[in-house]
Amino acid sequence: MTYFVEGIQGSGKSTLVKLLSEKCPDHKVIEEGDYSPVELAWCAYMDMEDYRAALEKHTSLRPEIEAKTHFEDDHAVVCYTKIRTDDRSFYQAMEKYEIYNNRVSFERFKDIVLKRYGSWDGAPLITECALYQNIVEDMILFRDMPDEAIIDFYRDIKNAIGDKQIHIAYLKAEPDDIRRNLETARQTRVDDKGNEVWFSMLCDYFNNSPHAVRTGLEGEDGLVRHWIHRQDLELRICEELFPDRCTVLPSKSYGEKDIDKLFE
Repeated sequence: MTYFVEGIQGSGKSTLVKLLSEKCPDHKVIEEGDYSPVELAWCAYMDMEDYRAALEKHTSLRPEIEAKTHFEDDHAVVCYTKIRTDDRSFYQAMEKYEIYNNRVSFERFKDIVLKRYGSWDGAPLITECALYQNIVEDMILFRDMPDEAIIDFYRDIKNAIGDKQIHIAYLKAEPDDIRRNLETARQTRVDDKGNEVWFSMLCDYFNNSPHAVRTGLEGEDGLVRHWIHRQDLELRICEELFPDRCTVLPSKSYGEKDIDKLFE
């Protein structure tokens, strides 16, 4: 069984991943930025010509780049955020090859996502944010797609997964908790001078998205409204498409008995 741990930011996914890994020591744990057979967050997806050009451009990092590269057919998947360097231009250059945030056409995006889910051999994994977060954020914020179109996309994902053994552990947060989690992260993720660097970057990302611009959403209130909508949509996908493959747990307040439901 592969366990997809899902939920809104700050809902306690990393903690649940750790607990599941202790119960399933034979499962491979994949965190965001690691190489995943089903998801490409924080990774560059490059054709071979662009990959070779990157090696030539970043000569001093070539051994590190090669060590963090996995090949799939005629593409290289580079886990570039796992490479440590003070050269910020390297990250900026590699970020352009991510597939999210409308960086590729929708047809290309769909082809990549469905092909990877279909090619995955079903090996048992415990993985965070690999089924919903990045795909749904891309389609809501940057492609400004209606809910029904997103659900249709997930019907295709369900077909690509087929009879592979999966279970979704979804951590549901109450609206007040979503706001409280955001405020906590805003206060704690600061630089050494107390500047809210993380929140500032998050607002730039959100406020400038086509969906936020069209709907007039912005700042903390806009983010909270967006995450409430996203959670409602993801739970609807669970209920309509994966009813027998999903367990909804209360965010941050689940216990041992709740976790045991995942194994029933």
